[in-house]
Amino acid sequence: MLDRSGVAVAPGCYDALSARVIEAAGHELMFAGGFSVAAARLGLPDVGLMSYGEMVGQVAAITGATSLPVIADADTGYGNPLNARRSVLGFARAGAACIMIEDQEWPKQCGHTEGKRVVERAEAVARVRAAVDARDEHGLELLVMARTDAAAAMGFDEALHRVEAFAAAGADLTFLEAPRTVEQMARYCEVTPGHKVANLVEDGRTPWLTPAELSDLGYSLVLYPVSLLLHGAAAMDGAARALRDGGSSAARMAFDDLRELVGWGDYDRALHRYEQEEA
Repeated sequence: MLDRSGVAVAPGCYDALSARVIEAAGHELMFAGGFSVAAARLGLPDVGLMSYGEMVGQVAAITGATSLPVIADADTGYGNPLNARRSVLGFARAGAACIMIEDQEWPKQCGHTEGKRVVERAEAVARVRAAVDARDEHGLELLVMARTDAAAAMGFDEALHRVEAFAAAGADLTFLEAPRTVEQMARYCEVTPGHKVANLVEDGRTPWLTPAELSDLGYSLVLYPVSLLLHGAAAMDGAARALRDGGSSAARMAFDDLRELVGWGDYDRALHRYEQEEA
């Protein structure tokens, strides 16, 4: 997908149902991001409160519900380079097609918020190298995406140095988080080798460009990490308020369509086949 012309589009999922929605809509891949998973699984902010085990478990549920490739958010790797190695193996067992490792200090937080702190460049590169080594030594069919939040914490030039170092360390994709202008986005794509990732958040810091515009700049992949979460929360809020007031929201999926989405028809057909064999 990354080697094709144009930009690969990865909507953000946060549970098995949202993964099924994305696949049914005709997408080719998806991103299980920490912000959405923390909100959906825990009802908490993306500030390092969700553990490695909780995220791996959620990714396993997501990959079990879809045939599409899933990019998994591994945060900082959950510790030092050896923790990053373990994270690679855990997310690979959970069925991820790609993992994202970032350079924030722990506890980390959402990339489009204030107050982020990053580790020294050498430590950040060591995390990426450890992830790549674990993937290669175990022969895993897994891509490594290396993210930096240094643009906000240390300046855009430092962020550029880091993504170049990540690419040199073997990262398959680099991700410079929250560039604030189209000029910064173009500069990142111009100087950094390999596949580049854009991250578009509604009301976020990065200019909202179309996939065609991102492709022209040199991006290979665009993530929409919270789009389904934002729209889903708005729909649930509307339904809850309508029920409180004695009515029901008209903006809903038909019950039979939801049954089909979660595989009720497949279940009935499979059960009927076994019942016929027993008879």
